[in-house]
Amino acid sequence: MEMPELTWGAASDRGLREENQDSFLVAPPVFAVADGMGGHVGGAQASQRAVSRLAEIAHGPTVSVEAIRTALERARRDIMAMGEHVDPSSRPGTTVAGVALVQDGEEVRWTAFHIGDSRVYRWSPQGLERVSRDHSVVQALVDAGAITEERALTHPQRHMITKALGFGDRGAADFIALPVAVGERLLLCSDGLPGELSDERIGQLLASDTDEQALADSLVAEANEHGAQDNVSVVVVHVQGDGGAAPDAKVETVTRPFDTLPLHDAPWEQ
Repeated sequence: MEMPELTWGAASDRGLREENQDSFLVAPPVFAVADGMGGHVGGAQASQRAVSRLAEIAHGPTVSVEAIRTALERARRDIMAMGEHVDPSSRPGTTVAGVALVQDGEEVRWTAFHIGDSRVYRWSPQGLERVSRDHSVVQALVDAGAITEERALTHPQRHMITKALGFGDRGAADFIALPVAVGERLLLCSDGLPGELSDERIGQLLASDTDEQALADSLVAEANEHGAQDNVSVVVVHVQGDGGAAPDAKVETVTRPFDTLPLHDAPWEQ
């Protein structure tokens, strides 16, 4: 299989927060967004450690899933070391969401990975799908049938996450295999974007006929127009050339070990 031709764009803004604790990575074949734990000491440094460790493996046309796991584990150790002398309630941490090109036998596929409530979306001419599943209190409540997706948007615990990179053993990422499809767009974003824009609106913007940098800028700008209560960061990747599957290729989930933690198990607020 030929290597896909990619174009991309990225943008980030602090929104109404005093500091931007988000970081992003554009280092083909690896792309990622990390959202440092808001209100915690070292949140910006934590998100930067995550993308820095991922950047270290981006030195060829593809990477391995094991290399991604190793990079995230190294970042976890870095972040834990940063918080060794900090009160446990203030330790730094970060969410991460990313995609990377991985060699799978004779094929090249995407591997999406995420931890926390930063997200991976996939747009094709057939529409928008959310690839990742939030590690959050409200997602656990939705999965349990306790609340609806609509109620989750305004729930008082909507900012509480149940997994983060840098908090002991509760930082295992989910990995999802995706076909490489010509014409698709992959969107990586911190939770500041879906906090302001609906999935429907995000899909409309991804469907627009504009280049990826202008699209990334537009996503962040529109979130700011809605009041952006949080940092907003996005990376948009477009598969343009030959070497991909049909645009309607479906997502294949390889592993998604979504272990819903008990609600009393100290979730963290961003």
